[in-house]
Amino acid sequence: MFSFALIILVFFGGILMSSIKVLQEYERGVIFRLGRLVGAKGPGLVLLLPGIDRMVKVGQRVITTDIPPQDVVTKDNVSIIVNAVLLFRVVDPVKAILNVESYLESTFQYAQTTLRSVLGSAELDVVLSERENLNKKVQEILDLHTEPWGVKVSAVEIKQVDLPKEMQRAMATQAEAERQRRAKVIAAEGEFQAAEKLVEACHILGTTYAAGGFWVDAFESVDAIKKTADLLNTTLPVLERAGITFGDRKNTRLNSSHANISYAVFCLKKKK
Repeated sequence: MFSFALIILVFFGGILMSSIKVLQEYERGVIFRLGRLVGAKGPGLVLLLPGIDRMVKVGQRVITTDIPPQDVVTKDNVSIIVNAVLLFRVVDPVKAILNVESYLESTFQYAQTTLRSVLGSAELDVVLSERENLNKKVQEILDLHTEPWGVKVSAVEIKQVDLPKEMQRAMATQAEAERQRRAKVIAAEGEFQAAEKLVEACHILGTTYAAGGFWVDAFESVDAIKKTADLLNTTLPVLERAGITFGDRKNTRLNSSHANISYAVFCLKKKK
C-alpha cells in the first residue's frame, strides 16, 4: 500500500514539475494549447497544463553569423569573392514561430542571396569604395523581407573582397602610374612658378637700373656657378621673349669652362 502511494506521489510530482517552466530575461515562450496559439509569455515563471500545453522557446538576443564567401560577378564583369557578417534578432516571437519553419535558416539563406544580388548590380569601383552604402542597401532589403518573420536585421557588414591576381596587378600598375603622374605635375608646376618669379624679378631690376646695369651677387663657390649656369642658359631666351634683352649674349653665357670665375656680371637693359 505504501509503495503504491509513493508511486502515485512521484507520478504527480513529475507532472507538476513538467508544467512549471522558468524563462530567462532574454527568452520568450510561445504557448500552444491543443494545437492552437495561446500567445507569448515570459520572462519568469510560466505554468503549463500537463499534456495540453506545449511551449516553444525563442531567444531575443542579437545573433551574429558569418556569411560564407560568395562568388560574385560585378556589373563590369569582374569575378570577386566576398564574405560578410550578419547581425539580427527576433522582435516578435509569435511571427518567428508561426510564419516560417526556421527563422534562423531562412534569414541566413536570404542574406546570402541578397548579398550576391546587390553586389552583382554594382561595378567593382563601387564595391571597393562605397561599402557603407552597399551594407546599408543589403540591410534594408533584408529587413523588409524578414519583417513578416518577426526578425529585425541590425546590420550587414562586408568583411573582405578578394580580387583575382591579374586584377590586383593591374590596379597596382594603375596606382603607380597615377603617383608618377602627380609627381611630374608637381615638378612642372614648381618649375613654372620659378620661371614666373625670375621674369618678374628681371622686370623689376630692369626698371630700377634703367640708367646702366647691375651686378649679380658673387657666387660663393665653383659648384654654385656650375649649377646656376644651366638655369641661366635655359632662361635667357624666355627672358628675351618677355621683353628683356642682354648687352652681350655671347659674353654672358655660362658653362663649365667658367669654373674659375668668382662672380658673373650681367648688363640688363630694356628692349628698345
